[in-house]
Amino acid sequence: MSESLLRLASAVQHNCDVSDAAYAQDMTLCNYLLAMREHFRWEKRIPAGTEPGRSEVGKWIAEREARWEGLGSQDFAPLPLASGEADPFDVDAINAEWLDAGWAYGAAIGRFGKPHFFLGHLVQREWRDRIQILDIGREIARDLEATPASLADGTIVLRMEAFERWLWTSAEAWSHTRRPGPLQQALEYYGYEANPAGAITTMAREQRETLLLHELGEHRAGIALGPDWEALMARLPDKRAELTARAVRDLLADCLVTLPAIAARRDTPSLHFFFATLSSTRKVLSPTLPRAYEQAIRAGDWELLAAQATSGAAHWLAAGKALASGAIPFPADPAEIALD
Repeated sequence: MSESLLRLASAVQHNCDVSDAAYAQDMTLCNYLLAMREHFRWEKRIPAGTEPGRSEVGKWIAEREARWEGLGSQDFAPLPLASGEADPFDVDAINAEWLDAGWAYGAAIGRFGKPHFFLGHLVQREWRDRIQILDIGREIARDLEATPASLADGTIVLRMEAFERWLWTSAEAWSHTRRPGPLQQALEYYGYEANPAGAITTMAREQRETLLLHELGEHRAGIALGPDWEALMARLPDKRAELTARAVRDLLADCLVTLPAIAARRDTPSLHFFFATLSSTRKVLSPTLPRAYEQAIRAGDWELLAAQATSGAAHWLAAGKALASGAIPFPADPAEIALD
């Protein structure tokens, strides 16, 4: 790596650590320990799927927490560019200098206000429906929570190393319970039991399209909901309300784009994957979706899934607009706006 890239990576990682120091305490203990173990594997370049030693991980966590003690009150550092220093949220300026050199930078505010940053190798750059799509491979700076896909300012970022590592942790968690369901079906389809590494690699490659479809749906949902939606997100009263609001927009995105595409292709593995990643809040809000999944898998009734997407798109657009405009107060119980 060049000296300039090393300086940039060091500054980005510093900002990642500042963010983690301020927000890691908000995670549940179980999620925190799982995330820290995976972050340890990433930082030490231990292959996903390899079980690290508990004592080594424990020592690393203690050292990292001690490091965070001195970072929690620090500001984010500006990032060094050839043209001077850049604000860490000025993604366009930073990528204008580094994309052609094969590196991509990302910065965004995620769930519950946590800032996220990364710097990784640019594998592919393409456009679809006038939206720029960046495929990121190996990352040299990242924070504790690496979101596999995101949309910001007309650019979709697919973090493929992060996605593959996320699939590994999901498969490992399933291995402890072996619970029947969509994740089991997806892993079985890709031959996880016989060849875990090959299955996860293939699954990540083939389900990239499903990640992309959701983000394309997010783009359409954002246009449909309009600026009032962002104003709503800024005034939400608590985390529960934020989870519900994000689920409404996710459901709208998937009913607009993801599910119609899967149904049209009769894409069984992608359907398994989609429902394996369906959040509990989305299940509460749309209890009929899992039934449509069962019908498609057991009876080959893909038309029901397509119909659910059509009715869901209308419902979630109306619900989102009503919430954003204040026509209905934000519900304390997600079931109040559920699609029966």
